[in-house]
Amino acid sequence: MQSKVDVAVMIGSGVPAGLQAVGTRVCWVVLVNGERRGTAFASRAEALECRDAWLAQLAVEPGLLASRHAC
Repeated sequence: MQSKVDVAVMIGSGVPAGLQAVGTRVCWVVLVNGERRGTAFASRAEALECRDAWLAQLAVEPGLLASRHAC
């Protein structure tokens, strides 16, 4: 099965408390097959780097998902 890796934006109350505490009201997350993987990122560029790392890792290990994360 081919995995789908996306970047999604979270706004307002969806932003983790730690980011909200420093005034961040928008963050980006990486989704693998619709499930959030890893941390929330303060910039879209960081999330895209993480997405690229996931894509590279999944290309090497197509069955990877359950317990590991790329970033």
